[in-house]
Amino acid sequence: MAQEAHKLAIFRGLLKFKSNQQKIWGVLIFLSIVTTIEVVLGIVKPAPLNTMFLRMKLLNWIFIILTIVKAYYIAWDFMHIRDEKSNLKSAIVLPLVILIPYLVFILLVEADYIFDVMRDGFVSWNF
Repeated sequence: MAQEAHKLAIFRGLLKFKSNQQKIWGVLIFLSIVTTIEVVLGIVKPAPLNTMFLRMKLLNWIFIILTIVKAYYIAWDFMHIRDEKSNLKSAIVLPLVILIPYLVFILLVEADYIFDVMRDGFVSWNF
């Protein structure tokens, strides 16, 4: 019975549900809130978040972090990684812990290069 209660809890046991249907609604509400925050920030684009941090706008960092949070939560709960043995968890999670920062690094380096070429090169911004 304790195992079943574990499967119906989210946020490391902070919220516990009585049925799978309630848990699905709770997860839907959480993911909807995170998505709404992303959409509102994308539409409003607050001026304080347009400051540069590590050569990229703070708003873009927030989008990257919120996207990773959603992807983690979807994989953890809906793909049931939480319920797997620790070796399988490590085999799935560790490559992503290495791969995601590497892909973000490539994205930033290439975007910075393209920005410099567009700013200083013969091609001007046309969009």
